[in-house]
Amino acid sequence: MPTSLADYRSKRDFEKTEEPSGSRKVRTAPYPRFVIQKHDATRLHYDLRLEHDGVFKSWAVTKGPSLNPKDKRLAVEVEDHPLDYGDFEGTIPKGEYGGGTVMVWDRGYWLPEGDEDIDKALAKGELKFVLAGEKLKGSYVLVRMKGDRYGGKRNNWLLIKHRDDWANDDGDAALREDRSIASGRTMEQIANGTGKAPAPFMLGGSKKAFDADAVWHSVVEARQRAPEAHVKAARKAPVARKRSTSAAATATAIVSGTAAKAPRKAAAAATKRAAPAKKAAKSPPKKSATTRSAPARKTATKR
Repeated sequence: MPTSLADYRSKRDFEKTEEPSGSRKVRTAPYPRFVIQKHDATRLHYDLRLEHDGVFKSWAVTKGPSLNPKDKRLAVEVEDHPLDYGDFEGTIPKGEYGGGTVMVWDRGYWLPEGDEDIDKALAKGELKFVLAGEKLKGSYVLVRMKGDRYGGKRNNWLLIKHRDDWANDDGDAALREDRSIASGRTMEQIANGTGKAPAPFMLGGSKKAFDADAVWHSVVEARQRAPEAHVKAARKAPVARKRSTSAAATATAIVSGTAAKAPRKAAAAATKRAAPAKKAAKSPPKKSATTRSAPARKTATKR
């Protein structure tokens, strides 16, 4: 188990909560994956999670990702999360740690730009990367802020869209696509536990990752109280048995838009800049139904 999950595990009692501990196996994939979970907690935010070294490197983006390169969205770095955390969609009861409704807002694959070393880029405080998701595509950068008003208590970054074919002067255009990629549900449906159960992306072997009315208790004291009648514990997602044959096709179709390429070359193709200013942004390439992969799951926390 990755040692970077020590902080995550120290905040949870896994004899009391169904939250993933990082011990479950996840399906293999041709590219590292990303998940963005919309989390209606004390303050609405979007949790950006990038798969790296067996965990999700995670940031809470306070206003959500923007498509406008002029926007600089605050992204607060939080503890690494286990990969099986990326499939959760449901609720954490109000008053508990991270309490609120969680939606799997987007998911897909990502790559660093060029031959950049991810660990060195994170240490330097500037990570340039490409997203190939259902809602977000193209080049972004995470830039760590040198100082902040919180006196160093938070590790603050800025998430910025690069100018490319998927940039848009309407920065919040993607945010208005406000249904779950995993289940097609609204936040209200998820909060009420109605509609379809979320389909898995990180975990395989099942048609759903969690029940439609999944609830995670995250505080020991809360689990010791008698549960409310409507609360139903989330089921454990099954262990993946084999690699998804559609994953490679999905990555190739979304990232490169052509035949199979090496990951680095695919990233270079996806990040090729559009002509600045006067050239109109192109619409993202349409994907056929056969190239879609199983959706992702989500657990957003501003922790």
